[in-house]
Amino acid sequence: MSPIYVTRVPSVYSLHQLDDGVPGKGLVPTPYSPVSDVPGQLLPKLSYSPAAGTTSKRVRSFGNLQAHLVPDVDEPSTLLSGSDTDSVGDAQVPFVQDSPSAGESNLMDSILLAEWEDRAEQGLFRYDVTACPTQLVPGTYGFIAQCNEGRASKKRATEFRVDQVCQPWDGKKFNFQKALQQEILFQYEAGLQDDGHQLKFIPASPANISPNLVFINVSPIEYGHVLLVPRVMDDLTQLVDQKSIRLALQFCEHSSNPYFRLCYNSLGAYGTINHLHFQGYYLQAPFPVERAPTAPLPAYPGSRRFKDVRVYQLAEYPVRGLVFECGQNLPDMADFVAEVCVRLQEGNIPHNLFIVDCGMRVFLYPNAFAAAKAEGRVPSELLDSQVDPASFEISGHIIMKRQQDYDGLTQEAIWDLLSYASLSEEAFIKFSHFALDY
Repeated sequence: MSPIYVTRVPSVYSLHQLDDGVPGKGLVPTPYSPVSDVPGQLLPKLSYSPAAGTTSKRVRSFGNLQAHLVPDVDEPSTLLSGSDTDSVGDAQVPFVQDSPSAGESNLMDSILLAEWEDRAEQGLFRYDVTACPTQLVPGTYGFIAQCNEGRASKKRATEFRVDQVCQPWDGKKFNFQKALQQEILFQYEAGLQDDGHQLKFIPASPANISPNLVFINVSPIEYGHVLLVPRVMDDLTQLVDQKSIRLALQFCEHSSNPYFRLCYNSLGAYGTINHLHFQGYYLQAPFPVERAPTAPLPAYPGSRRFKDVRVYQLAEYPVRGLVFECGQNLPDMADFVAEVCVRLQEGNIPHNLFIVDCGMRVFLYPNAFAAAKAEGRVPSELLDSQVDPASFEISGHIIMKRQQDYDGLTQEAIWDLLSYASLSEEAFIKFSHFALDY
């Protein structure tokens, strides 16, 4: 079978990808130098105890579709269409009081958003995402739509393969080593010893040879949109493993804020940069998938090794997927999800992860949209919208790139679009058996 390619305009994650001059002033010693020069540089660091993150608890679910109004969340005025109601001059974000460690661990939210606001003031973003209109689409599910014409890049289209999840590292293409140091917010590293503090902020600390870095996304789709890049100098391709999933779940746990979600897109599932990274942002509203019903997997006996992690399937949702829920043991959760993802990588199955509830709940979607698109099965009117459903879109936050598509958007239209990303019922049963090895 010949390779499948899709021609599209590349996503712009870093200002290095633009031909234009770079605006703003950096706060790091060499703001305009590439990240490849960062080892040894003094950078802000968020340090966490190596003993932290061993146990946690579920924060809360946003309920279900039968009781779909959530106090302080579902009011239209609380939707984040920018920072109008959540100005972060003092780095404040929507905060749920019953989240774990509501004091110390909110340090990460404060630092992340204060640094993100600083980069916004420097003009490092390609557009002002806070000016993008957002609407709650009428209907039971409460899909959230944003009109973000700034995401429709005018750069020359490029070709990349969408039928291979595993692709070799290519240092000639864009990767985060080529990003500018001023796009870095902070290092995120384990401390050398357990000093009793879950999180500790160090304003200036020498970067190691290959640090975990948190970047701004210069083409944000929501407030506080950041990129978590594990071991940036290790030439890691867009493939997850045990270490990277543990890092991602721990990052969410340290946020302690259920309005912060993290995602991962494999190649073939609209991961467009072959350098390992996760994306996250704050949205003060429940994603529809968070409240979608779940159901047991037929004939699934449960994991013998990871007994604290329960696995369900999504029900009554346009895209079929697996739902992992953790009881107390976050490392077990990470190891189970990583084991499944590695199996999918080896089976060349494009997939997305959506991490919620401070790391205690993970959605996994096998993504069939690119294949359907390449095979000509997606209707032209959907292709014209330029919406390629990755993790955030499948979860219910739809980024429309044209005003005409945003106006009058309906739940039915979103459902139709997302359904092309879903496996059939028969294919999903086979997928579940393969992914969970039962």
